[in-house]
Amino acid sequence: MPLLEFNKVSKNFGSIEALRDVSFGIDEGEMVFVTGPSGAGKTTLLKLLIREIRPSAGEIVFDGKSVGKLKRRDIPKLRQKIGVVFQDFKLLPEKTVSENCDIALAISKTPKIEWAARVEHVLDLVGLSERSELFPSQLAGGEIQRAALARALVVNPSIIFADEPTGNLDWETAEEVIKLLKKIHEEGKTVIVTTHHKKIIKEFKARILELRKGEVEKDTKE
Repeated sequence: MPLLEFNKVSKNFGSIEALRDVSFGIDEGEMVFVTGPSGAGKTTLLKLLIREIRPSAGEIVFDGKSVGKLKRRDIPKLRQKIGVVFQDFKLLPEKTVSENCDIALAISKTPKIEWAARVEHVLDLVGLSERSELFPSQLAGGEIQRAALARALVVNPSIIFADEPTGNLDWETAEEVIKLLKKIHEEGKTVIVTTHHKKIIKEFKARILELRKGEVEKDTKE
């Protein structure tokens, strides 16, 4: 059974049809690039997955549970299983890199005794051990992305969803970010990356789910 399934999912915003009859499944341990032009529905997929919005039709099943049928009190538990790297990072500017990770652990109710070891591990993994006490404003673009990824990883989610993680980065920095996501995938994590960066898709071989005008136009497994 796939870790994540979209079954004939549609989403309308008034007269605008953001997604139309979208179906696909993603297995545990897969890496998938979700691509397509601006407005194709890539970010809508993420918002549906974390129950920020509900589908107009169809069903989303994550980790064996119907996302749309979850009770409000269970939505935080769902989101703890999904490590999201947002386009705008959402790092707290008044907190250091390490403190941003601590806050994620506090929200997930991870025992405090585990915090130091978890934060040390993820910051080492993303190459930010020596930048842990810096604030987001003191980091370069690629470092901010890695800090956001560390915060997503620290709670040990079932899936990492990176929404346009290379959008404002130069090629060299973008390549570093994708290499890091690839490394995380190779260690067994399920990784979904939305991107319209064709060079990245060509360079890093993975399954490609191509959206166009709210529909799945192509689903290619390498």
